[in-house]
Amino acid sequence: MASSTSPAVTTDWEPLADSPYPVAVLGPDGELLHASHSAHRLLAAPAGTVPHWLRRAHLDLPADGTPPETVRHTDPVAGRIEAHPSPRPDGSAVWWFVVPEGLPGVLPRTAGGGSHDWELLTRLSGLLLSSLNVDRVLETAVRQAALHLADAAVVVAPGSGRTLRFVTCLRGGDPAHVQVRADSAEVPGLAEALQGFPPVPSRWIDPDATPRWLVPAGFGRVGSVLVTPLPGHGVPAGALVLLRAAGGGPFPADEEVFARMFAARAGAAASAAVLYSEQAAVTDLLMRELLPPRLEHLNGVDFAGGYRASVDRDRIGGDFYDVHPAADPDGETLALLGDVSGKGLEAAVMTGKVRNTLHALLPLADDHGRVLHLLNRALLTSHHTRFASLVLASVRREDDRVRVRLSAAGHPAPMVVRTDGRVTDSTTLGSIVGVLPEATTRTDTVLLDPGEACVLYSDGITEAKGGPTGREQFGEDRLRQALQQCAGLPAEAIVERVQMLTAQWLREGRHDDMAVMVIAAPPRGHVAVTGGPREYAA
Repeated sequence: MASSTSPAVTTDWEPLADSPYPVAVLGPDGELLHASHSAHRLLAAPAGTVPHWLRRAHLDLPADGTPPETVRHTDPVAGRIEAHPSPRPDGSAVWWFVVPEGLPGVLPRTAGGGSHDWELLTRLSGLLLSSLNVDRVLETAVRQAALHLADAAVVVAPGSGRTLRFVTCLRGGDPAHVQVRADSAEVPGLAEALQGFPPVPSRWIDPDATPRWLVPAGFGRVGSVLVTPLPGHGVPAGALVLLRAAGGGPFPADEEVFARMFAARAGAAASAAVLYSEQAAVTDLLMRELLPPRLEHLNGVDFAGGYRASVDRDRIGGDFYDVHPAADPDGETLALLGDVSGKGLEAAVMTGKVRNTLHALLPLADDHGRVLHLLNRALLTSHHTRFASLVLASVRREDDRVRVRLSAAGHPAPMVVRTDGRVTDSTTLGSIVGVLPEATTRTDTVLLDPGEACVLYSDGITEAKGGPTGREQFGEDRLRQALQQCAGLPAEAIVERVQMLTAQWLREGRHDDMAVMVIAAPPRGHVAVTGGPREYAA
């Protein structure tokens, strides 16, 4: 952009400064003699300079008195501009600029706030509320403020101490995030704005007192400053600082009012984004405690699990499983899989309580009956009316075999997959917990030879409705047939096989929460037997 610098501003043109329409006066050589405040914002040129396209059009004006033609220019920031010249005998010309209605080229200067003001404010509000990401909201605020309200904008985030975080943007530029060690009191009115106090008029602020750390790089000399708070939900959401370049004139009263209306919407959008971010962080923290754990090889035994909520968009529900490693390699690892009545978040909260209770009862894990009795009492004394079924499995490696003690409480008995393809049912059974005064169970002990597996599952697997009619249950027989084809497979492969077959059976049909866990004895030749890393030998 070529430019020409004016040595001085002619005072004869001062009455045009507050013209409601953008107007500029160019001298015979294309130098800028004067420009209204609205023209400075529209042309977005450095103070005292003329955009190349306008200077060239001015120098091409006919000198023989022929009526000049309207000049049309498309600006990347202001949009489409129409420039109407009024030549003067001395070679200068008054240029009047028109921005077609609906284009965001310049903030209209109306004493009472015209309909176009509200249209612009509505459009800006939509942009601010289009994201719940805090950084994006602040970036949108400074970008739009620099485009419509000033030559540059800064949004200062609330904080404590001497570290200030803010986002800056020049007109037509990209937002930049800045962090400095400074005192907000160095900027007149900023400390008060960050506390939510009303703004001071722009004319009361000395622009020369603006510290350089606040001014965006490449901005130049500051001509006027406007500081206004960003009102939040009960607490300030920060402060908006508008900067106008030297020569651009002060902020008129109506523009200060518009800036405060914009700041109120920016503050509401920023507060909503902060609230969403905090809620998402809390939800993620709580969710991590409710999600099924990732299972792995422990003390010479392979563990694998899979879970699918009743609603595909949910990650948690009423089914759960856990594995609690033994305190020493020769001890028993406690594995469990269960099902709480109900679905969704409420059931997931209950599963969290059950899992926490069982974790607290780990010192008693040698006695499954005692653990289930205490869990039953805990659920009976709870204000919840939900009940649960589960299977406890105490697992210990004995040479190359795995001993599994199984105790069911109202839950389907686990199935055992032998190396020859046979699938047998465990004989454990018992009553559900949380309903009857006493919980009963019968413990069954299963020995797994190398390559054999014990499969624990919830009734969501066997009760999954689908098939040709869409109403037939998957059933224990189909599960047993599927497991017969899994003889000798790793624990993860068995889990994937069961999940794949039930998903194919369901198709798009509705289903309950589904959980499956596999406890497997590594096959002979598995390097875990010799203490190596977990992988299968060729």
